[in-house]
Amino acid sequence: MTLILTGSDVAGLLDTDEMLRVLRSGFLAQAEAQAPGLRVRADLPGPGTATALLPGLLPAIPAYTVKINAKFPEAVPALCGVVCLHSLDDGSLLAVLDSASLTAWRTGLAAALASDVLAAPGAAALGVVGAGAQAALVMAGLSRLRTITRLTVTDLVTARARQFADRHGGPGGPAAQVVSSASEVAAASEIILLATWSRVPLLRLADLRPGQHVTSLGVDEPGKAELGPDVLRAATVVVDHEDLARSAGALAPEDLRDLRPAAFGDVLAGRHPGRSGPAELTVYAPVGLPWQDLAAAWIAYQAATAHGRGLAVDLLA
Repeated sequence: MTLILTGSDVAGLLDTDEMLRVLRSGFLAQAEAQAPGLRVRADLPGPGTATALLPGLLPAIPAYTVKINAKFPEAVPALCGVVCLHSLDDGSLLAVLDSASLTAWRTGLAAALASDVLAAPGAAALGVVGAGAQAALVMAGLSRLRTITRLTVTDLVTARARQFADRHGGPGGPAAQVVSSASEVAAASEIILLATWSRVPLLRLADLRPGQHVTSLGVDEPGKAELGPDVLRAATVVVDHEDLARSAGALAPEDLRDLRPAAFGDVLAGRHPGRSGPAELTVYAPVGLPWQDLAAAWIAYQAATAHGRGLAVDLLA
């Protein structure tokens, strides 16, 4: 039997603290031995792209994942697809999970972990450019790892920015404000998150100051851009996978070919210092890796089987 897990199932089954723990372990495992993985992207007729990530593998999990996504920036939702969880013993299809929810969880919490590790100790002012699902998960994860006292938000849709500020700020949370541009967010923040579909730089070096940390989540395929090349050249840049960052991520432009980033797994393992001083500008620019899909899918699958969640079907009947 195969479990079908919807977006609401996935969101209800995943646990923030468990995800942070498993993601940390996954990055450390990757630092010891690079897990095999392919990221395939194809343009479609019209505005969309098709993306596949496979196979998601981690040493302690007896399963693997294959993820298929459709990306249509103007659609709502802009990303949809499935993650297929297969047994490593016989290839049986254990579960089919909603990709949008699972991707937001693993991307947002991996970014929260990296932002906490790379940001200056005590940095408590968070800025958000792009108030979508991934930003919400970064906020949730980062709040578990450090105290956030101030939140500044902007989005192309002002109402969405206000909703984000109202949901995550106010009584019991950080003081929150909505501004009209990415540069205003940077001026008010110590930690800056960009999670957009932008194809032009939203921040340049003149918008930033020493000691800040920037996490750029939106650049996961050729043609996207959130940070100017001058930012990447001036900063200590950390990525999740260097080859992918050069082929599809923030380091794809030809004029950045000589830039040498650090791998986040190596930072966690102590092989790279990450931030080495209070005046250092740091950037985390991930693309997203197949093993992260497995980390989230396995947690959701285990919880679903334990609590009787999801729809069990026999796809071979």
